[in-house]
Amino acid sequence: MRVDTVIIGAGTAGLSALREVRRYTDDYVLINDGHWGTTCAAVGCMPSKALIEAANVFHRRHGFDDLGIRGGDGMRADIPAVLARVRRLRDSFVEGPEAVPDELGRRAISGRAVLQAADRVEVNGDVIESRAIILAPGSRPAVPKAWQAFGDRILTTDNLFEQHDLPRRIAVVGMGPLGIELAQALARLGLDVAGFDAVEQLAGIDDPEVLSAFHALVETEMRLHLGGAAELEESGEAIGVVGAGGRFEADAVLAAMGRRPNIEGLGLEVLGVPLDDKGMPEVNPATLRIGDLPIFLAGDANGLRPLLHEAADEGHIAGRLAAPKADAAPLCRRTPLSIVFASPQIARVGPPLSELDDRDIVSASADYSNQGRARIAQSAGGLLRIHAEQKSGRLVAAEMCAPQAEHLAHLLALAVEREMTVDDLLAMPFYHPVLEEGLRGALRDLTKSVEHATGGSELSRCENIGYDALD
Repeated sequence: MRVDTVIIGAGTAGLSALREVRRYTDDYVLINDGHWGTTCAAVGCMPSKALIEAANVFHRRHGFDDLGIRGGDGMRADIPAVLARVRRLRDSFVEGPEAVPDELGRRAISGRAVLQAADRVEVNGDVIESRAIILAPGSRPAVPKAWQAFGDRILTTDNLFEQHDLPRRIAVVGMGPLGIELAQALARLGLDVAGFDAVEQLAGIDDPEVLSAFHALVETEMRLHLGGAAELEESGEAIGVVGAGGRFEADAVLAAMGRRPNIEGLGLEVLGVPLDDKGMPEVNPATLRIGDLPIFLAGDANGLRPLLHEAADEGHIAGRLAAPKADAAPLCRRTPLSIVFASPQIARVGPPLSELDDRDIVSASADYSNQGRARIAQSAGGLLRIHAEQKSGRLVAAEMCAPQAEHLAHLLALAVEREMTVDDLLAMPFYHPVLEEGLRGALRDLTKSVEHATGGSELSRCENIGYDALD
């Protein structure tokens, strides 16, 4: 069998590549190993947010008395019912990806694809030749081999939402973005939770000031053991989890130590390109191409930007550059944007602060612990940090842990993408009372350090309208 383009993997990157390839040709096949549902919809961002939403609603009972609402102490979280709702929502989210095989018919193949050469793959014993190959095999949770001895007491994001109930004591190992989201959600649902990580970092936060602010808030909700690798040992019917600063007796351990690319057994070694010690080839971050070959590696599997919107963009790039007679001009990547749905939410726009050391940058902060709108909503707490070029005043980056940071982050991402200056942003309207007023305060502080900030009125000058009496 010969086709123009082979796409391996039907996750976000693979489906995005498929959409682009179909614009140029109907001579393709999509090969997928396992479930036809994206990681995000099936086991990642969507079911986790459903769990977080339930946890945050239940957690609000602690503030009822302050609002004048009585009876919050009598509420309880029905964990089986919470998980059942998560699965119902999850099932609705995966309906689209699951329908792909029926839609594509013979062009959709279920099976494990293995590269035979730069222009051939084998699947289910059949060899398919092609002009171009897009690899989007996705990733899976990283779990140490030694932990397999603990059986079903080890949970991952791939099986957490399949549980019909949860044990009382859960240790979460890995306090990265997903680990902190799930650990806080489980704690807010009333479980006894302890978080472990080999480093002092939380949720991938890079800015030390933001990290300090978030650490102080989250440690009021769970025990944290940071700065030392966690070790597991049998402790009767429990698992003893030993880490920096102490020990925790757990009924189950949630492994949240990141994800590993599904490249084992893919056959990358036949391509004749160098592979690193993890079996990964070098991938051009702009084109997603492996070397000079007509092969592209997109999505979680390449480890470049393991986020859904980035995987979709990478699939688009790979699909466009792989397609026949397509425009091969390079495509610019969007401004980096990441959001962690903890409470307060964490977000980063642009490069991390640690990568701005060689630039002439000025910074300012907004403290949300006393911000008016946040106090009214019982969500006061957190810190916003913004960074701009000193000479031009152009905003280049921001990082925050703040109430509803997902919205602040999108506003700031737009500003960075459009190369807006501090003055440009201050000329925009700010309603009252809103969380964005905290951002305005930080912008005003930045004008004191930016060389070319006007320092005058924040209103734009009116243009002449042609009437002498008014101009």
